[in-house]
Amino acid sequence: MNLRETINLHVKEAMKAKDTKKRDALRLLTSAFKQIEVDERKELTDEDVIKIIQKQVKSRNDAATQFKDAGRDDLVQIELDEIAVYKPYLPRQLNDEELTTALKEIISRVGATTMKEMGKVMGMASKELAGTADGKRINECVKKLLA
Repeated sequence: MNLRETINLHVKEAMKAKDTKKRDALRLLTSAFKQIEVDERKELTDEDVIKIIQKQVKSRNDAATQFKDAGRDDLVQIELDEIAVYKPYLPRQLNDEELTTALKEIISRVGATTMKEMGKVMGMASKELAGTADGKRINECVKKLLA
């Protein structure tokens, strides 16, 4: 069973359990999948599904930040609840130590020694660590290592 089928199954389970928060959050996700399929006329792979979920999590984080700045704690909680529903479908995120180790190895492979070579490192790191670390975290860590 692929990831998309699993999510569809969980929508049905949430409906049966009358878990409206989970049901609604997962329905938003499935509608995002359908939108991409219609727009790009392609069948989604698990990799595509993960990218869409990551994009949804990022947009929910951004929205939560904006709501928090505006003093709308009620809306912040809604966004955080949706993120909590999406997280189990994403690959395990690297902790700081694992990320640093992986980036040191990439830096040595590329042969980067200065900040001028950060682009090379970021290009390779983004491909290799896709899904396991946020681009912002990768960027910050690379800056520390090359500084």
